[in-house]
Amino acid sequence: MGRSLKSAKAAGTRFEGSVAKFLAKAVDDDGIDRQVRTGAKDLGDIRGVRIWGQPVAIECKDVATMALPAWLREAEVERGNKDALVGVVVHKRRGTADPADQYVTMTLLDFAALIAGARPDVE
Repeated sequence: MGRSLKSAKAAGTRFEGSVAKFLAKAVDDDGIDRQVRTGAKDLGDIRGVRIWGQPVAIECKDVATMALPAWLREAEVERGNKDALVGVVVHKRRGTADPADQYVTMTLLDFAALIAGARPDVE
């Protein structure tokens, strides 16, 4: 039997909370937390994460079936909405609940921006 919408939302909320709590502790920044819902202009699931002084859009996914292309498109929309340096997807790694062991996926363009500290003009 699959998840109900209610249980799926609860799992997503728990996952987002664990990711935010881990990141806040790992980088010693109590400004990192779950993002308040912003309606049509989604800014991602975690707020307060910055690299090179610029915001990072983070989309969290706790689902059984991966859909990386769709998730990366969603992270890119959120990156644009937030005017962030990069958009990344944090997704559940089956078999572990430890937030430190979850996966992070991004495009190579976002990875280059992360390294350089600016969006490369190669598009």
